[in-house]
Parts: sequence; C-alpha cells; structure tokens
Amino acid sequence: MEDKEMERVRERWRGVLLCFCIAVPCYFFGKVVPIIGGPVFAILGAMGLGTMLRSRGNRLEREQSGIKFTSKVILQAAVVLLGFGMNLGSVLETGKGSLPIIVSTISISLIVAYVLQKFLKVSPKIATLVGVGSSICGGSAIAATAPVIGADDEEIAQAISVIFLFNVIAALVFPAFGSALGLNDAQFGMFAGTAINDTSSVTAAAAAWDGIHGSNTLDTAAIVKMTRTLAIIPITVVLAFVRAKKEESAESVKLSKVFPMFVLYFVIASVITTVCGLPVWLVGGLKDASKFLIIMAMAAIGVNTDLVKLVTTGGKPIFMGICCWGAITGVSLLGI
Repeated sequence: MEDKEMERVRERWRGVLLCFCIAVPCYFFGKVVPIIGGPVFAILGAMGLGTMLRSRGNRLEREQSGIKFTSKVILQAAVVLLGFGMNLGSVLETGKGSLPIIVSTISISLIVAYVLQKFLKVSPKIATLVGVGSSICGGSAIAATAPVIGADDEEIAQAISVIFLFNVIAALVFPAFGSALGLNDAQFGMFAGTAINDTSSVTAAAAAWDGIHGSNTLDTAAIVKMTRTLAIIPITVVLAFVRAKKEESAESVKLSKVFPMFVLYFVIASVITTVCGLPVWLVGGLKDASKFLIIMAMAAIGVNTDLVKLVTTGGKPIFMGICCWGAITGVSLLGI
C-alpha cells in the first residue's frame, strides 16, 4: 500500500509543482489587480506557457499525471475549503431578503443557456458551465460544477474566459450604470450582489460605488453574493442526478453513486464554521487557501488547453454569456 502511494507521489510531483509555480505569482497578481483575479491570470498565463512548450515539442508528458491530479482533486479540495468561509446563519439571516431575486436570476440564466445551447449547437457542458457561472458565483461555481458533469479542460477554460470577460465589464460599468438609473445605496448593493457573478468583481463594483457616493454598500453586496454561492449545493446535486440518468439505463439511481462527495464536505465545512464559530484569522486563512488551490487548478487546466482552438471557437460561448448576463441584469433590476 505504501509502495503504491509513493509511486503516485513520484508520478504526480512534477505536474503539481509546475502548477504551484505558476500559481504563486498569479496569486499575487490577483491581489494587485482584483478586478481580474488570480484564477484568470493563472489560466491565461498557463495557456500561453502550454502553447509555447507544445510548439517546441515539449508535451509535458512526465507532468501530465500531476497536472490532471491538480485539475481534478485539488480543484475539489478548493471547493471544500470554500465552505469554511460560509457562516450559514449570517448569510441566511442577512441575505434572505434577496432570495427571490437570486432564485429568479439563477433560473433565467439556466433557461437562457439551455435554449441557446439548442439553438447555437454549443457543447451542453460549456452551456451548463456558462449558465451556472453567470448566475451563481463565477469561477467557484464552474469549479464545483465541472467535475460533476465531467467537463474537460478546454470546456472549463472556455467557460472561465467568458465569465472573466463579463466580470471585468460589470465591475467597470455597473457603478456608473447604477448612478444613471438613480439607484440608492441599498438597491445598488442588491444589484451588484445579484447581477455580477464573481466575488472579486462584486467587491470591486461595490467599492467603486462607495468611493463615488461616500456610502457603505460593500457589506450588502458581499452578503447577497455569499447567499448566491449556497446555490452551488442544489445545482451540483441536480446535475449529478441528470448525468447519472443519461448514462445509466436503470430506472433508479443510487444517491451514494452519483452524489458529489466534495459538495457534502463543502456543506460540512460550512456547518463547522456556523456552529463552532471559528476564529476570524482561521476562516480567513482557509479562504485564502481555497483561492490559492483554485488558482493552481486553473493553471493545470490552462496548461492543457489549446489557446488557438479556444480563440477560434469562442464566438458562440461569448454570445451565450452576453445573453445570460443581459437576462440576469434585467431580472435583477426588475426585482429591486
């Protein structure tokens, strides 16, 4: 048993180390430029590195085992650690007023993605990732959903790229857009929390609004955003059952076989934070660890992604992202 474990370590260490080395500078770049974020720096930088190495005949064959381990197992570990940043009591108490809008925006995004997937003939997995990423919490939702639906690295990279594009646009445009619409502080906090998908972009937009108006909408926007994040749980469970029904001829599907266990661990982590009242410094450390592991996983996905193919096939997913984003924005504004 120990020999097998050591053999796995020997197979994986090069790939894991490669992803770690890419992740370290990207983590700090993400701190400096939060509107873009570490995961996007990682996936774009790794795609460029991978493309360059392949052009020189280096297929990273010795690193593949570790790269795949990072893109799957470490990605799931990152989602579990994300749970430690969720105090369910605080989120539900403060965010319950936003639940109708959250449910509506998630529903409309998934419906739009489903309809466009049929119309545009986009990969169902890319459509699912774009729909979920747009409506729940960007990269984190994609990270949680991808293993459940069996998405490959290129599909994940495609979805992350689409989500990144609209994250940046929203963070830059929404404060001025909200002012033009005459939104008050509470309304903009709700709007930012429900219509912008990634936490870093929600924070950037709310901070920009506060800077313009001398207010404090950041807390409201963050709580609404965390409430949206809880939707990861039912969405991943439903998708697991849908996938199992498609892949099996049996009429009944066993819960133990299809349930994504890392989502259960995510729930357990959230319950621990809620019940035990973990110290702020520990929760902060675990959240930072989660972010770093996500960056590592995005580096692993990026290294194995064909950058040229990604660019040439990106038109339809981007159009889908525009439609999902527009639908979410409209529903959010109607709700507030």
